[in-house]
Amino acid sequence: MRKLAWGALGLAAGLAPPAAQAQITDDGLLHRAIGAPDDWHLSGSVRARFEAIDGQFREEAVNRDQVLALRTTAFAEYDSGPVRVGAEFHDARAYFQRRGSSVGTDVVNALEFSQYYVQGDLGDALGTGTTSYLKAGRMTMQLGSERLVARQGFRTSVTSFTGVRLTREGENDREFVAFWTMPTVRLPTGTIAIRRNRPQWDRENTDLQLFGVFNRVPVGGDTRLETYAYGLIERGESQEDRSDRRLFTPGVRLFAKPDSGIVFEVEGMAQFGRGRDGSPDSGKPVVPVEAYGFHGDIGYRFAGGWKPELTAFFDYYTGNRREGRIGRFDTLYGARRFEFGPTELFGAADRSNMLSPGARMKASPADGLSVMGDYRLLRLASAIDRFSNSDVRDATGRAGRNAGQQIQLQVEYDLIKDILALDLGYARLFKGRFLRDAPNAPDPRDVSYGYASIMFSF
Repeated sequence: MRKLAWGALGLAAGLAPPAAQAQITDDGLLHRAIGAPDDWHLSGSVRARFEAIDGQFREEAVNRDQVLALRTTAFAEYDSGPVRVGAEFHDARAYFQRRGSSVGTDVVNALEFSQYYVQGDLGDALGTGTTSYLKAGRMTMQLGSERLVARQGFRTSVTSFTGVRLTREGENDREFVAFWTMPTVRLPTGTIAIRRNRPQWDRENTDLQLFGVFNRVPVGGDTRLETYAYGLIERGESQEDRSDRRLFTPGVRLFAKPDSGIVFEVEGMAQFGRGRDGSPDSGKPVVPVEAYGFHGDIGYRFAGGWKPELTAFFDYYTGNRREGRIGRFDTLYGARRFEFGPTELFGAADRSNMLSPGARMKASPADGLSVMGDYRLLRLASAIDRFSNSDVRDATGRAGRNAGQQIQLQVEYDLIKDILALDLGYARLFKGRFLRDAPNAPDPRDVSYGYASIMFSF
């Protein structure tokens, strides 16, 4: 099975045409093919990705696995001027994974609406020189760095939010957002239903609420300052797959990303409230929450030629340190791929109980081609808490803090700009002492992972 999985991955890479990650535009091939009028926006996509993993960092998942993940989307919006009505449909399915696979609702979410909304344009009603709009319904959201609220691009399924959002945009990249939503709970959650790609409508209700404000302003040249505060209320008493959470997460981000020269980013996050470290049936009490997160990077982006960019970065997210208090940072609905490597079958690192310095290189050797590689050291912020996205834990702390090292490589290439794209990636986790010696650590061998993805946008 191991040879079959990696052989199929190599075959997919060899047969797929070279292409970079294509993005769905407001008006795709479908819009032009049927000659739709200008007040209609139509687009869609089909993506196929084969992934394979050898080795494991999770406690109970199968050691070797593979999956063919398929995602189909279709988007339509009618723009009458002051009012827009839109909807997006997606179908996310998985095939060929083994029994005991880690594949879950992050991959499988068959026959679902990720968006259906009404949007009213308010013009400059909230200030001269600004444009504002109010959106209501089910929607996707991307805010700031996307570390806390994002529409994930690598993941096969889509996170949606049902509620209302007010957005005001101004000159020099100014933006203000205020929102109240109910994040959708992706279904089905049962192992058999996931293996069979069984359709089941996602749900939302006031037992799970996400709300907050976000603001971005220029502070000189290419530098921007973002401030935000998000609230999360989750009542888990009647739902076994949830924890009780009442979280308040304020943060600030300062960054500059010019076309060439010095680039930098600094983001600090705090988290306060109350929560339960486990499901309601775990018997654990609701306790105070106090957690913190930080990301910082600095690099240089060269002009001309390959446009290489070299960056050094550092991530720190707290973990639990003592009983009676939760110190593990919660990333809410943030994306991970752009920072911590591929997710789904892989995804060892996330924004909790982690201290991780590293370096990254990006370049564009040719038009439509981009390459990226990075290295990061993985250490636990707290030796007695589970490491990041794994269930591995040593309550005594004797296994130490060294979780290991991770490298990743990615190549994206456009065959036809905005239409046909190829994405290839490889990641390896070199396990440290903690992931080898902790009491519930899985197979001590290192973890290798690769994928080949091709996407057609229409």
